[in-house]
Formats: sequence, structure tokens, C-alpha cells
Amino acid sequence: MFTSVLMIEKALTSADVEFVTTLHGDEPVTFHVLLQPRGDQADRLLRAIDDVALGELDDAVREGGVPEGQEAVEPAERALQVSLVALRATGSAAEGRLVEAHPLDVLQEAVDDLGADEVIVLTEPHLVEEFFHRDWASRARHKVGVPVLKLFAHSES
Repeated sequence: MFTSVLMIEKALTSADVEFVTTLHGDEPVTFHVLLQPRGDQADRLLRAIDDVALGELDDAVREGGVPEGQEAVEPAERALQVSLVALRATGSAAEGRLVEAHPLDVLQEAVDDLGADEVIVLTEPHLVEEFFHRDWASRARHKVGVPVLKLFAHSES
């Protein structure tokens, strides 16, 4: 059994689920999903800059209307549950939790406690953070002691 810790920012799409569940061919995989509610992993300005850099001006304008902090917990919990159900529907074992603070510390703890074989960071592009190697995947590579794979999440559309 292969164990993957999967860090996500939003509910997995069907394309995301297919992507992560087929990475290891026919080998059975157990997923431990970590999701941090939006607003806690990066500030609004960085997200808006990323949106502008990607040419998504409408998204940059809407950044102010996206729930953050405590208001983001309930939607994040729903996104986590949707993701777990979708992973389980493929026959994979899946459990998960919300990350309240210090995502890399929680990631390290999960890798150690589970004896994880790898970390998969499934995220939207974060150009500013990636440029300075401050994104989750770059920072995790120096911390967790297992391979870290960075994948870009698929959009709903």
C-alpha cells in the first residue's frame, strides 16, 4: 500500500481525482488529505497579483469577496468532504483534516505519523510565491524527507 499526503486548497475536481489516483498505476494508494481554509495560506494581495499575472483580471477583482479566516472554515470543510468522497469512489482509502495553522508543520507531522511515501501538493499557480520558492511544494522539499510532487489543480470550467 502506497501512502500519499495530499495538500489541497479547494475541492478536488473529477480531473484532479483521476490524475492523483492514477499516478501509481494499479498500486493501491491511501490518501491523507490536508486542506487549509482559504485566507490562511496567503494574503489577498499575493492572490490578486497572481490573478493579474495569469491574465485573470476578473478573479483579481473578486478577491475581496472571497471568505477568509473563520468565514472560510465551513466551505473548506465541505470541500474536504467532497474530495474525500471522490477519492473513496475510485476505490482509494482516504482520510483528511483541515489545517488550522502552520501547514508545513502539520505536513511534517502527517508524513512522520503515517510513514508516508510521498507528498503531493495540488495547487493553483502562485507565481509570486513560486518565483521566490516560498510556495508549499518548494518549502516542503526542504522539510519532509520524502519526494514532493507539485501538480496544478484543474479548474471547474
